[in-house]
Amino acid sequence: IRMSFEVILNAVPFHHHLAKTPIYSECVCVCVCVCVETDRELVRVQDLTPEMADKVIWLRARVHTSRAKGKQCFLVLRQQQFNVQALVAVGDRASKQMVKFAANINKESIVDVEATLRKVEQKIESCTQQEVELHVEKIFVISQAEARLPLQLEDASRPEGEGDEDGRATVNQDTRLDNRVIDLRTTTSQAIFRLQAGVCMLFRETLTKKDFVEIQTPKIISAASEGGANVFTVSYFKTSAYLAQSPQLYKQMCICADFDKVFCVGPVFRAEDSNTHRHLTEFVGLDIEMAFNYHYHEVIDSITDTMVQIFKGLFQTEIQTVSKQYPSEPFKFLEPTLRLEYTEGVAMLRQAGVEMGDEDDLSTPNEKLLGRLVKEKYDTDFYVLDKYPLSVRPFYTMPDPSNPKYSNSYDMFMRGEEILSGAQRVHDPQLLTERAIHHEIDLEKIKAYIDSFRFGAPPHGGGGIGLERVCMLYLGLHNIRQTSMFPRDPKRLTP
Repeated sequence: IRMSFEVILNAVPFHHHLAKTPIYSECVCVCVCVCVETDRELVRVQDLTPEMADKVIWLRARVHTSRAKGKQCFLVLRQQQFNVQALVAVGDRASKQMVKFAANINKESIVDVEATLRKVEQKIESCTQQEVELHVEKIFVISQAEARLPLQLEDASRPEGEGDEDGRATVNQDTRLDNRVIDLRTTTSQAIFRLQAGVCMLFRETLTKKDFVEIQTPKIISAASEGGANVFTVSYFKTSAYLAQSPQLYKQMCICADFDKVFCVGPVFRAEDSNTHRHLTEFVGLDIEMAFNYHYHEVIDSITDTMVQIFKGLFQTEIQTVSKQYPSEPFKFLEPTLRLEYTEGVAMLRQAGVEMGDEDDLSTPNEKLLGRLVKEKYDTDFYVLDKYPLSVRPFYTMPDPSNPKYSNSYDMFMRGEEILSGAQRVHDPQLLTERAIHHEIDLEKIKAYIDSFRFGAPPHGGGGIGLERVCMLYLGLHNIRQTSMFPRDPKRLTP
């Protein structure tokens, strides 16, 4: 069968208009049969090096681009964020018809090629594998893409602002998100979501080394976990339930159950009608909770060290890939992490001309301004703001014993935007009841939560981090939808 197919391949012109002829149909069927070989080793594009020169290899990839030139056709074959140039030229192993066939393969089709790897005299700047190219001897279409793509990957990969300057096409955000599967194939998207996976991996690894236990908490709950109104109500048999705004209450119950240190990674839901660059209605929460011995700053130190280990461990190759399309200043951080008190932050803002009260919450513009002021003074993009006013924090936040107007709570910031909100929690059931009443929370709905503190609870604290926001800010991107694989916001429920 293989011999017959090779004869056909080198003898028949493979044009799109032949799709309805019997011989084309037979060729497609034979292709399927030939390619089912379990002993064939497929090489990865990223592994192609000059040391492998003159070897005959098999490779499966997508056709990124194709360009016919006389008796030869240049292909760029792509696997995820790596690509290599391939040459199909008329010779002993390829006919003129085979060159035409290769030139007519639609972009984004998946192909198998047998080729000899050759060194090149000049670096191929447009490919990741710059010192080698493939000289194709056989090519099989495994899955053909439709001829008309909803967006061109070259346009979607163009560096920011470049298309506007010279009149070339650019791809807007809605078009990207409407055709997310295609957009996710770009080198930049591949790098972003590999970095995001790296953040999760480093988060888990670092906390596991610190003796934390990973837990899974309910996402369908009986009461608003943050005590606010921004919750999604869902039908639950003959009653109603809510999608969890955070794993907050359950993290604390695990501390009461003597798990000592816990973390979880999972979806968080916020019914906020916020159509901003940094808000989503569903995001991934990286949550931490731990008992401490003497002071809640033990918790802050543990969280900041975890973040620093993440910053240190992220993959430089992917960071550089993203920066080619979306240039930004390298992310800076200090060891140990800078910690300022809320009153210090307010004083810096006032010096810069901002009028605000001692107990006013920070607005988004003031957060960003404070971030710039901190960067100018301390040369860091990552810092902690401690001792927030009690009035702007959730009911379970521990008041500051030395000043009841403030609290043992903190936020962490990257490039002037909040990525974590945390606090020491109230672990006394009587005080917790009083705070819940003050916030007008129905005690019956959180009875199980309050009861968990009646049998002895250690002092503890923690915080919740938004994964997509961390990735966006670390990379200096402008919109959180770039770091959400399939984003959900007030206007988007698909794909």
